[in-house]
Amino acid sequence: MLLHVRQVLTAEELREARAILAQAPWADGRVTAGVQSAQAKNNEQLPQDGDVARALQQIVLRGLNRHAIFFSAALPRRVFPPLFNRYAGATNAFGNHVDNAVRYLPGGNAERVRTDISCTLFLAEPHEYDGGELVVEDTFGEQRVKLPAGDMVLYPGTSVHRVEPVTRGARVASFFWLESMVRSDEQRRLLFDMDSHLMRLRASVGEADPAVIGLTGTYHNLLRMWADV
Repeated sequence: MLLHVRQVLTAEELREARAILAQAPWADGRVTAGVQSAQAKNNEQLPQDGDVARALQQIVLRGLNRHAIFFSAALPRRVFPPLFNRYAGATNAFGNHVDNAVRYLPGGNAERVRTDISCTLFLAEPHEYDGGELVVEDTFGEQRVKLPAGDMVLYPGTSVHRVEPVTRGARVASFFWLESMVRSDEQRRLLFDMDSHLMRLRASVGEADPAVIGLTGTYHNLLRMWADV
C-alpha cells in the first residue's frame, strides 16, 4: 500500500523544523546505506547522533504520535529514529535500490527494527526545487511522489525506489522506517480500509449503532489474529 498522509506537521512545527535545518551540518549520505545502496546514493544527510537531528526527530515524532491516519495505516510497533537528507547541487540523486530488511537502532544495544514500511516526510515545498520525485515501483505500478512540505508518504519496505535528480534548488526530507504490528502489507491494507469505513460510519450513525459495534468487534478480532506485539 502506498499512502499519502497529509499534514503530519503543523505550520508552526514546519517553520521550527526549517529554521533548525537552516543551520544544519550536512554530511555524506552514504553513511547509512547498505553495500548495494551506497553505489546508487548521492545525497547529503544529517549525522543521526547530532543535536540538530535529535531536535528535528522530536518534532517529527510529535507529529506522528498525534496523527490518527498514520496510526491506522501503519499500526506501528517500532519506529526507527527519523533521519534527514538533502538533495542539491552535485549531491542530487539516489538510484534504484531496496531498503535493508533490518535496521539496528542507535545506542549500541543491538535492538533491531524490521523495515515493513518506508516513510518519507517532505520538508521542502514542491516549488522550491525541480526534479527530486520519489519514484516507487511495486505491484501497484510506478508511482511518482512529490508532496507539500509537512506531508508524508508511506510505502512497502520491499519496494524498489529512487529519488530523481534535483536540477534546481534543494529537496529536504525526513526518512525513516517502521516495524508494524501487522507484518503483511495486504492485511494492513484490509485493516486500514475497514477502519476508514468505520470512522465514516461512526460519524453518520454514532458509536452506539449495532452495526458499528459489530464491525468494531470484527476489526479488533482481525487485529488480534494478525498482530505481533
